[in-house]
Amino acid sequence: MSRNIYELFLNRIGKSMDKPFITIPGGLTYTYGQLDRRSAAIATVLSQSGAKPGDRIVSQVDKSPDAVALYLACLRGGFVYVPLSSSLGVEDMGFYLGDAEPSIFVCNESDAAKLKPVADIVGVNTIHTLSSLSTGTLADAANEVDPVVDVISRDPNDVAVIIYTSGNTGRAKGAMLTHRNLISNGRALHAVWRWRPGDVLLHSLPIHNSFGLLVALHSAILNASEVLFHEKYKRSEVIKSMESATVVMESPNHLFDLLQDPNFGKLTCNSVRLFVSGSAQLPHSTFRDFAERTDHGICECYITTEAGVLSSNPPEGERVGGSVGYALPNVDLRVVDPNGSVLGSGEIGQVQVKGPNTFAGYWQRPDSTSEGFTSDGYMKTGDVAFFSKDGRITLAGRANNLVVSGGQHIYPREIEIVLDNVPGVKESAAIGLAHPQLGEAIAVFVVCDDKVTKELLQSAIAQNVQAFKMPREFIFVPDLPKSAMGVIQRKQLAAKHAEVFTANSIG
Repeated sequence: MSRNIYELFLNRIGKSMDKPFITIPGGLTYTYGQLDRRSAAIATVLSQSGAKPGDRIVSQVDKSPDAVALYLACLRGGFVYVPLSSSLGVEDMGFYLGDAEPSIFVCNESDAAKLKPVADIVGVNTIHTLSSLSTGTLADAANEVDPVVDVISRDPNDVAVIIYTSGNTGRAKGAMLTHRNLISNGRALHAVWRWRPGDVLLHSLPIHNSFGLLVALHSAILNASEVLFHEKYKRSEVIKSMESATVVMESPNHLFDLLQDPNFGKLTCNSVRLFVSGSAQLPHSTFRDFAERTDHGICECYITTEAGVLSSNPPEGERVGGSVGYALPNVDLRVVDPNGSVLGSGEIGQVQVKGPNTFAGYWQRPDSTSEGFTSDGYMKTGDVAFFSKDGRITLAGRANNLVVSGGQHIYPREIEIVLDNVPGVKESAAIGLAHPQLGEAIAVFVVCDDKVTKELLQSAIAQNVQAFKMPREFIFVPDLPKSAMGVIQRKQLAAKHAEVFTANSIG
């Protein structure tokens, strides 16, 4: 096994150095050889700037070919890459820089003036800048340097990347992903998604998170595929690129947005063989409408920051809406009750995973790391799910989203799965809100057409779940608040509607 994942990349792309790697639609194309040489130059600059193997390099830059080269440079130089969203504010950056303790911080040219004082306060002495136009101190230095092309040898258990969790349950934590983690997941996805010679990936995802960086880009590199590289998602541009793509990876909200174009259909994606959805749960209505419009069943997968892709629907054969498919090779998934007993098919419990893809722990958080694993080595995902009889897994929400209503336990996702299957329902969100008698009660927020009624929804729920799980309030809304990756912002809904059950009479 390659000790440094960049060695594996070179093994796969060695005979394809003159082939296209990153193509900017309507712009330039960069070959694998060009990006390889660029990564060597940037790695040399980082080393000359004082970075040593194992040091963290924090990157907060816009998506660009040079941003990809910076990532590859960190891998080949043995540095630990720490990507952050360019939308984070100054105060947030103070936390991340202080926590990661990088030897070098790379930011956008336009942000340098406001971020340098923050970096100074937390003791980050070296700052390089970069812009999407390949300018800035790092780009300029890389143009001038005599690059060292060697790849630094790393142990498989050495950390390659730290990706910070979203921090939904407190301050964000840095998940340490090793070269072994990345290699095992990359190889598994290459096999499971049956990448072929000539495949072309359409990429409009951000590259500061697992889906866009470690799943999408790694998959393409391991296949020496061309990447149609959109710096930002724009519906018209993405649709235009589909005529040249064979694989499309998008977040659920982008897949939903594509359907808003009346001209999007079978002809639009005639060359595409595989649509992959990740980063958030795909509403069944989007799965259903997409299939009806395009004849493509979206291949939904199950991604966590700490372990990459855990499961996926098959690229060939039946794909079941609402399911995230089967566990990947060498990935052991189980569903357990609160006492740790393994549950059978159809029983809802907490998901745990074990395999070469599971992370090394949380950066500088030994207590959180210890709490994140069971005594027999399974990682606690924090997700709730159930297995079907044939081994498919369906997510039922987050463990910390559990609602205790009148002493009864309710996972909101159970209700959402039912509602999303009702014709006319586009998507839904169920949350627990304070209730004067029950402690908490379920309220659902539904995006649907005019034909959907409260009575229709109540009837569907009554036929599929236990009576105590019936929502006490149905609220019809034009849309649901979401993050950039399509994750429903339940805290926003809860804050806005906190007094639904308490303001007046008992619901």
